[in-house]
Amino acid sequence: MRQGLAKLLEIEDAVDVVGEAADGVEALEVLAGAAGTGAYPDVALVDARMPRMDGVELIARMAGEHPGVAPVVLTTFDDDAFIFGGLRAGAKGYLLKDTPPDELVSAVLRAARGETVLGGAAAERLVAGLRTDPPPGPDRAGPPGREGLSEREGLSEREAEVARLVGGGATNRQIARRLFITEGTVKNHVSSILRKLDLRDRTQLAVWVGRSGLEP
Repeated sequence: MRQGLAKLLEIEDAVDVVGEAADGVEALEVLAGAAGTGAYPDVALVDARMPRMDGVELIARMAGEHPGVAPVVLTTFDDDAFIFGGLRAGAKGYLLKDTPPDELVSAVLRAARGETVLGGAAAERLVAGLRTDPPPGPDRAGPPGREGLSEREGLSEREAEVARLVGGGATNRQIARRLFITEGTVKNHVSSILRKLDLRDRTQLAVWVGRSGLEP
């Protein structure tokens, strides 16, 4: 898939493919080696699921270490955790791998200009999320309890739910069954929570939940 994409993009006069990587760890190595050279990229096409380091974590690392590179997620997964996690981490776009070639090339060029590019599925999820989860106004803010705390810490409502269940000792499988989501989505939520709270592991998260007021 990666080789096919490279060949597709290489035939475009406006695009040069300057590097490839099999996963997030290798991508950071490629970027570090290309820094200060003529092979430093303007755009990085990032898969959501990769071995060793997934796309959301890679994008977050790139935001801090390579802010000049615009990450665009290109994946087969239209999962909310990947879409919102990727965009929150700093992605400039989210596309599915069935995107027509001309649209993909256009998205790369637009991302290089600093524009945000969203495929139809990602745009629909984003609009749906805005409609179903409006930001709390003065009349619905409520006292500083569970929701107020999660908002101050930057957690979404679903992430706060997952954090509470982790604090109660639930496994990823139990959380997935409880919330009717996949175990992969649970793992992504946990990773996002740990990153936002600057915690190392689930044990630290469970302690944080006990101290924070996000009771299980």
